[in-house]
Amino acid sequence: MAMTVNADAGISAPDTFRSEGIYAFRFDLNGDAREELSYKVRFGDPTHAAGDIHGHVQSFEIRRATGADALQGVGGELIASGTTGQVVRAQNGVTAFAGLAPDMFSADGPALVSFIDAFFSKGTFTPQAFGKRQELFLKRNITAIVLEVPTAWIGDGLIRIWGTISLYGHAPEVQVARWGLPLITHMYMVDPQLREDFNRLHPSDDLARWAPVLAEAVEEMSQLAGSSAVAQGYGKQLIERFVPVVLPYRLGTPAAFDFLEFNGRALTDDVIGVMLTLMTNTALSDGLMPPVNRVRDRFPYFGAPFLPEDQIGLEPLNPASKFVLSAQH
Repeated sequence: MAMTVNADAGISAPDTFRSEGIYAFRFDLNGDAREELSYKVRFGDPTHAAGDIHGHVQSFEIRRATGADALQGVGGELIASGTTGQVVRAQNGVTAFAGLAPDMFSADGPALVSFIDAFFSKGTFTPQAFGKRQELFLKRNITAIVLEVPTAWIGDGLIRIWGTISLYGHAPEVQVARWGLPLITHMYMVDPQLREDFNRLHPSDDLARWAPVLAEAVEEMSQLAGSSAVAQGYGKQLIERFVPVVLPYRLGTPAAFDFLEFNGRALTDDVIGVMLTLMTNTALSDGLMPPVNRVRDRFPYFGAPFLPEDQIGLEPLNPASKFVLSAQH
């Protein structure tokens, strides 16, 4: 399991995790779009790393939750604890890491913004937007949570996964972000209120709330692209893959996120190309790929983060832009 947050960590975003946050991996084990199992990660307050006034470390705990505890709250069995920046190997077979890592997401951000804006604002299909190959995330870092547990701790067969962040403290728990399939909010929900609603809702709400939104966009896009004789039929077909917005995975098989099937997601999968092609029903890509030289063949799989000397000349990602892409997706 891997969750990434804080796009452009250390430059225009924090390199720490929220101490009042609950970062959760949620598992639907029986196809009802509800979690029967969750792995929850919580962090302590940041402190300065030894000998480095600019570096930070945090303690963290990971809990395995089932039943009512899987749905909300901080309950569950403590299965691992440690400190950010270090790999934790517990005697129960759990391996965990939380800390700074290279951003493995790759996208021509300006081109995608232009393409989606032309569609929603002007009703036009502009594949020519993808020509300059401007890599938005090159040499940037994120903060990652990576967790590996024995497969038997999850189950067998086909499961469905999503991630959430909730705020938990003096007030009741509030979910503020969720992810399942990549780029759903970026490509289909340009209205900030729609994205806010999506982040607050549960996968069990998706069929009623989001299937019509996604189907309408797919049908219109495929009509504009001239790629489907029966746009409505294509929209219905795609909704069966997109809704609920969770990531399917068959335990014990190689992960691959591609045009034909979603079966987990590897760090180097070209998710932009897959999602653009599915949305338009044409072969479309931004022509960029994740930095494969930053992938390890062993835990935590993310390679070493980029150093300050690697990032000389990088401008901060602009958080005030109309349509900011996030490494979370």
